[in-house]
Amino acid sequence: MHEFEALAFDHAPMGLALTEHRIIRTCNQTFADMFGYGKEHLIGRSFRLLYGSDEEFHQIRDIGLKPLSQSLPYIDERLMRRADGTRIWCRFRARTLTPDMPLARTVLSFAPIDDTSKGPKLTPRERDVLLLLSRGQTSKEMARVLGLSPRTVEDVRARLLKKFKVKNVAVLLARLTGHRVSKL
Repeated sequence: MHEFEALAFDHAPMGLALTEHRIIRTCNQTFADMFGYGKEHLIGRSFRLLYGSDEEFHQIRDIGLKPLSQSLPYIDERLMRRADGTRIWCRFRARTLTPDMPLARTVLSFAPIDDTSKGPKLTPRERDVLLLLSRGQTSKEMARVLGLSPRTVEDVRARLLKKFKVKNVAVLLARLTGHRVSKL
């Protein structure tokens, strides 16, 4: 890579990584800084390092495989873990270089979702529930993952709908992803 291209890659305004089978092969300085690691600590390591648990790491594996296998980008929002153990809410984007084996070679970008942006402030619990809602999980499934009662999850869901002034989860998720919901 030429010096100018290396500067552009390293200082891009979002975290960038190239992975092979979920192993980080290269990343930019922005990515390393976002997660609180030195680049040398990330290269050659499994992406598992950036997830809260083995279960979370394995659950998320198949979520974007369908669009990637169709040579489409995959986009979502997710909670990731920093080196100090704190969590960061990120907008995640992926594109595979190998559609026949989507995870063989993947280009990823991560951008922190700014907590000071317009809109309601979310508690960590609300972010957890919102993340699982975006993955299509039911209240019972979320309760099991989060170690809560289904009633508590329902209360958090209701609080999210009220905060965002929407009538249902579909409209909530559409608003957060920037999509429009067609009227039936």
